[in-house]
Amino acid sequence: MKIQWLGHSCFTITLSDGRIILTDPHENLGYPSLNTCADIITLSHQHSDHNAIKAVAGSPEVVNDAGIYELGMVKIIGIPSYHDERKGAQRGPNLIFLIEAEGLRVCHLGDLGHELDGVLVEKIGPVDVLMVPIGGFYTIDSEQAAKVVGRIGPSFVLPMHYKTDYINFPISGPDQFLSGYSGYLKKTELEVSKDSLPAAPQAVLLSIK
Repeated sequence: MKIQWLGHSCFTITLSDGRIILTDPHENLGYPSLNTCADIITLSHQHSDHNAIKAVAGSPEVVNDAGIYELGMVKIIGIPSYHDERKGAQRGPNLIFLIEAEGLRVCHLGDLGHELDGVLVEKIGPVDVLMVPIGGFYTIDSEQAAKVVGRIGPSFVLPMHYKTDYINFPISGPDQFLSGYSGYLKKTELEVSKDSLPAAPQAVLLSIK
């Protein structure tokens, strides 16, 4: 599979058969227009910077609730969590999505607003690619994100939901988080297969192609 970042919490996961899974589409946020189609869209929550389905071409299946979804050879598991540390009292619910395809497990944490307890860690299980918010204020910050990564133990770590020149959100950039990963990679695309997973967690900062 090939993974690209389209800004904020939006990624495309392109499978070997050409199908595209897209996470948390945005619109009018400051990032370039998505200009992509999708076969499956996952929505972690219903805030406007994460649920712009109309910005995506095609007639995708939309997964926006907890549960287990079998979509052809793709399995998606939605796990309830919260957008804040007060069980959703401030910003509402959040969905963590596990995407199983081509022998890999990709986890998108959405706008996770709290650290993970043992129950959630067990529900998530082993992860090959972890997409984790790091910017703070609306989500966990870089220090909390590092703890989450440590508990999950993924092979690849893709930071998301951080400050860039495209947006004017009161959140932090990626530097502090990435300082914990000497030798992190910068790429426009991450190609992943079961045979190419690193032995130790590898952080990858994806840039918009």
